[in-house]
Amino acid sequence: MRRRLLVVLTVLMGVAALLLCLPLAEGYARGRTEHLLLQRRSEAVRFADLAERMRTGADRAELAAEIGRYSDLYGAGVVVVDTAGSTLARAGATPGPGAVEAREGALTGRSTDRLPTLRPWGPRHVVLAEPVGRDERVSGAVLLAVPTDAARRDVTVRWSLIAAGALASFAAAALVAAGIARWLLRPVLDLDRAVERLAAGSLRARAGSDTGPPELRRLREHFNAMAEAVSDSIGRQRDFVADASHQLRNPLATLVLQLENVEPHVAPGPGLAEHARALDEAERLEELLDGLLALARVESGAADPTDQDVSHAVRHRVAAWGPVFRAAGLELSAAGVPDGLWAHALPDAAGRILDALLDNAVKFVPFGGHVTVEASRQADGSTLVRVADDGPGVPEDQLELLLRRFTRSPAHQNVPGSGLGLAIADEIARAGGGALGLAANTPHGLAAHFRLPPPPDSRPASGRKVPGRPGVVRGAAEG
Repeated sequence: MRRRLLVVLTVLMGVAALLLCLPLAEGYARGRTEHLLLQRRSEAVRFADLAERMRTGADRAELAAEIGRYSDLYGAGVVVVDTAGSTLARAGATPGPGAVEAREGALTGRSTDRLPTLRPWGPRHVVLAEPVGRDERVSGAVLLAVPTDAARRDVTVRWSLIAAGALASFAAAALVAAGIARWLLRPVLDLDRAVERLAAGSLRARAGSDTGPPELRRLREHFNAMAEAVSDSIGRQRDFVADASHQLRNPLATLVLQLENVEPHVAPGPGLAEHARALDEAERLEELLDGLLALARVESGAADPTDQDVSHAVRHRVAAWGPVFRAAGLELSAAGVPDGLWAHALPDAAGRILDALLDNAVKFVPFGGHVTVEASRQADGSTLVRVADDGPGVPEDQLELLLRRFTRSPAHQNVPGSGLGLAIADEIARAGGGALGLAANTPHGLAAHFRLPPPPDSRPASGRKVPGRPGVVRGAAEG
């Protein structure tokens, strides 16, 4: 926007400068032409008077000497002709184009009253004529071929000064326009950055610029008030979820403990089966509360993004999950995980997201299945981690639903889990500027991938490591 505004202002100022300097330059050129005409016309009148008084050979010699001295002094050509066009006296160069027309006008009693406008590139000579005699007594004409070097040099100098003044004015106006554009757009850019940070989940984002027009300052105040209200509202919601989940954990843990203590006293039969189902539901509720707490912590944005070694985190988590996959009859491999993959995201984001994806795979991939983990650096410097399995997969129209909270695939409603694992992983990725996506694997199965942005300097110091944590984000569900 700033560039477009500067272009518009610059074009307008350039047009204004041209509209001001062109008439000024043209006016000076015409004035200098008129001045040259008046100077040379007075001299032509003097020669015409001498020619009119010419009666004898001595008069002719005086006229020839006079025009000769003039021609030597000014480099002009002078020709005196009679009414028949015969030359009576000549000195200097022969008049060029325009001489015939000027002579015919002078022989009819009309003096030259207009010359071509002089400009730096021409014309190099102008012709003017003055009748000898007046009215019906015109007896000849005086033609002057006047060089314009001095006049054109004056025009060139004056045009140069006008152009320099126009350029200086344009430059000064451009600087003023740049300052005005910066003054106008600084609050807009600051507001745009604040909106971008707020949309990315940073509830502390505010517009801090206090410059610009009053309308933009009021807009900044209104935006900050709105952001504060939104932040308070979301904060209260998250605090409620976290507090409710935390407060419910203690009585729920007590309930689970009591159910486990009651189990030896329940007689075999339908009551024991109902007791087991109640215990399962209590444990599922406990898992759901753990997921809600984890989601509230991620959404709170309490942690700042840091540089982390994704290569190390992927290898560490794959090694930690290996026994779990082997116990489930599955094969887990990490193929193509090069060294030196660094990212800038929430602390241990790669390990936490990978935990959710592997937990999701171990639940839904059938016995004997294969799960492959890959990692690579993208063209923009970001790191892409892909987890692909050869399980039953999910229909194409249900892939977008898997990242929603508490959403489960209809085919997997009976599988343990809360439906929060992938939602938490998605929040972790997005909170650090990355993204999590799901797609169908070929020929069958599910492929999950997440991208984490590169470090700001794109060259983290060697030797830094971000160890993966052994904790598992529970409750992930394919759907």
